[in-house]
Amino acid sequence: MTNVAIFGVGLIGGSIALCLKGKPGIQVVGFSNRESSVQKYIQRGVVDTGTTSIQEAAESADFIFLCVPVGNLQEYLEKLSACKLKKGCIITDVGSTKSSVAHYARSIDLGEAVFIGGHPMAGSERTGVEAASYHLLENAFYVLTPDESTPPEAIDRLTELLSHTRANIVKVDSDSHDDIVGAISHLPHIIAVALVNQIRGYNERDGLYESLAAGGFRDITRIASGDPPLWRDILLDNRQVLLRLLRDWRSGMDAFANMLELQDAAGIEEAFRSAGEFRSRMPERRKGMIHSVFDCYVDVPDHPGIIGRIASLLGNNRINLSNIQIIESREDLPGVLRLSFRSQEYLDQAIALLEESGYSVHP
Repeated sequence: MTNVAIFGVGLIGGSIALCLKGKPGIQVVGFSNRESSVQKYIQRGVVDTGTTSIQEAAESADFIFLCVPVGNLQEYLEKLSACKLKKGCIITDVGSTKSSVAHYARSIDLGEAVFIGGHPMAGSERTGVEAASYHLLENAFYVLTPDESTPPEAIDRLTELLSHTRANIVKVDSDSHDDIVGAISHLPHIIAVALVNQIRGYNERDGLYESLAAGGFRDITRIASGDPPLWRDILLDNRQVLLRLLRDWRSGMDAFANMLELQDAAGIEEAFRSAGEFRSRMPERRKGMIHSVFDCYVDVPDHPGIIGRIASLLGNNRINLSNIQIIESREDLPGVLRLSFRSQEYLDQAIALLEESGYSVHP
């Protein structure tokens, strides 16, 4: 029997657990400091068993997944170093920074256990074990960051176990991981936060900024609503990479400002052309660090029961609606519903069905 211990059975940890639970020869144990959380994991059927004892979870484990915030990874590695871990036990994590945890794992005595950094590049707007899904990691990139001292046999064992997630396994060194993820995820989050706070400042002088920012601006800056403590830890952990990236960003913004000052029409046009060309080469439906949004907008008349009828129409056709929001609804004017789905497939089906039913739908 292969024993897998999940420390932190939330969105990611719970999704990994769901992919492994019930597979032949695999037993999944969930750990939490709180007994109420352990009972919730078990009642929801996410794990086979649960415990509030680190020793109980760790010392029988063949694989340990640390699915805790980046800021807590060193604490948990230190606690594991005090346990009597199995020979060949593989410890991995799911943090979005890799260099610091890899360095710390090399600096402590984990006995005959092996640490291999990991980062499943998928997410959701929802959090917690309630949001865990068997399909969350499917077709997503799952990055492993072994180093030159990592036994190839251990890498193969972890890769084989992770095949149950149906993710695409990619191996890269931890420094390269932090450079790339810093650029494609951490930096965009900083930019979005700074931009929203810039508009917030303008709005203090003129409330029309907030009113007109609905729609496109709100959509392109949605990542500014990330969990503050989580992002505090991530950004501080990857600060050296981000300081370099921010210097590059400032240089790019200075270049754009210079083009505007010089009225360099050709330069502005070329900037948009080259950006558009590069962006068009990016896979459209590949899961990545910044999760995709599958939304559409529906014009609806101000009639009693209209929202329920739309929800029933989708539900009766087995289309999974994850969220519904009233954007505008005023007497004698059509309202707007924002419908959110968990996949492009559901979104496409919903748009086709609603249009066939006579509704005006906008992407």
